[in-house]
Amino acid sequence: MAQLHPFHLAFPVDDLPAARQFYGELLGCPEGRSSDKWIDFDFFGHQIVAHLAPGRAGREASNEVDGDDVPVPHFGIVLPIAEWEKVAERLQDAGVDFIIPPTIRFPDQPGEQATMFFLDPAGNALELKAMRDPANLFARQ
Repeated sequence: MAQLHPFHLAFPVDDLPAARQFYGELLGCPEGRSSDKWIDFDFFGHQIVAHLAPGRAGREASNEVDGDDVPVPHFGIVLPIAEWEKVAERLQDAGVDFIIPPTIRFPDQPGEQATMFFLDPAGNALELKAMRDPANLFARQ
């Protein structure tokens, strides 16, 4: 896989202090620049920006994937399995209400992955995953 460049994602939230607690404290994403309308976070080496936009955030639709109801839209990160396990444990210990709890999807297939889905305080869906074999991130079944 080629060297990855950091992506940038701006997304709506309805409560900046809640976003700061969720992304900064719970997920452990260091905070960058901010104002009274937005906050930059270092999301595992990528830049995400929580923008205050009341009424614009939240879960809108879903699609079935390997027997699970996957929220659309969603965003997330592909982590090394050891880091994924640590984050999963931290979220479980914090009592996060999972849409899809930490699980293995596509077992014994090239796309086998650990995955979990949950919502931020504004209702934005996140997926954190880890590939059994990172070289298979884009493999076809």
